Amino acid sequence: MALVVQKYGGSSVSDAHSIKRVAKRIAEARRAGNDVVVVVSAMGDTTDELLDLAAQITPLPPQRELDILLTAGERISMSLLAMAINNLGVKAKSFTGQQAGLITDAVHGRARIVDVVPSRIRETISKGQVAIVAGFQGVTTDTNDVTTLGRGGSDTTAVALAAGLQADVCEIYTDVDGVFTADPRIVPNARKIERVTYEEMLELAASGAKVLALRSVEYARRYGVPVHVRSSFSGATGTLVVGTYGDRIDPNAPSGEEEQMEAPIISGVAHDRSEAKITVVGVPDVPGMAARIFEVVAGAGANIDMIVQNVSAAATGLTDISFTLPQGDSPATMAALTAVQGEIGFASLQFDDQIGKLSLVGAGMKSHPGVSARLFGALRDAGINIEMISTSEIRISVVTRADSLDDAVRAVHTAFDLDSAEGEAVVYAGTGR
Repeated sequence: MALVVQKYGGSSVSDAHSIKRVAKRIAEARRAGNDVVVVVSAMGDTTDELLDLAAQITPLPPQRELDILLTAGERISMSLLAMAINNLGVKAKSFTGQQAGLITDAVHGRARIVDVVPSRIRETISKGQVAIVAGFQGVTTDTNDVTTLGRGGSDTTAVALAAGLQADVCEIYTDVDGVFTADPRIVPNARKIERVTYEEMLELAASGAKVLALRSVEYARRYGVPVHVRSSFSGATGTLVVGTYGDRIDPNAPSGEEEQMEAPIISGVAHDRSEAKITVVGVPDVPGMAARIFEVVAGAGANIDMIVQNVSAAATGLTDISFTLPQGDSPATMAALTAVQGEIGFASLQFDDQIGKLSLVGAGMKSHPGVSARLFGALRDAGINIEMISTSEIRISVVTRADSLDDAVRAVHTAFDLDSAEGEAVVYAGTGR
């Protein structure tokens, strides 16, 4: 008997038929003797539809009211799923984020969980009932206002509840059979990864892999929550997100034989086309200028990803500084930099939203020389130009043109022998979430 937290994404509960299928899986888990807590997202594209509806009312809805509106999607899902489970003869109760004890800060639209007090959830599962929790939402302690956690918030809700309940595992159900070496929609012969470390999954998620939300992986690593990524459309085993690179142990190794498995050099290739590039042209190359630029960028609330500063021209003493950031942060950042142009003394700003980022991730690259050479060679052979480069201990990221990103992903995937010989991967609902 285990305590299992399951999370179902929007594609898994997109309509009544899907909800009934999910309910059957949950009922089977409960009948097997497990205590089950379920976190559910809004049905299909409900969240986007609610955002569109709000935009028809006003271009700038108050964030507090927008949060109240958006939480309706998950509340619809949780109640319908509870009805479906009860209809199968298994007792189930639904709870909002507030009722489930998810306490957040007061930042509407992207609140962070600061505490989990799941007393009502514990009481429900102690009675042998299934607890259904609306994902993506919580409540503040000071004002008791409803908040939302931002995109991927249901993943974070599930992991946070698993940590608060000390669950045995957090199962993230989506519409693919696990974490793949690349997006199956771009690389049909991508290979499913059996196990991946928190560190590698963090890099993959931060680099654009959408199967798990970045904040949920951060939370899982911090509290040691085992995460199992599975498909709600099949019975495939899925991908286990484990603690560290050294945890890849073969449980079936005969006694006396080497138990530590040789992990692959590369875990996967991620891509992201949601970023833009800003270039500050003609910056005086004197101490403090870069600091002032990025103080302004930080004040605009932008999250910086990659930064490149050119060598200053000897004749002019000027340099260019380029950086990437989420496209949604670009308007405020451009406005903030324009406002201080006279103070800083740069010549102009250039904006480019036609870029794509490719990231090669793998803890094994730490001890294997030649990874960079093979990556750049694959891009060269595919005729793809590199505009920016960034590295970490287990990741190499490059920026290229958006229209060549898919070709880049496929070329690098093949160059590192990641292609599967077992046929094409399946994206059951077509979204990869």
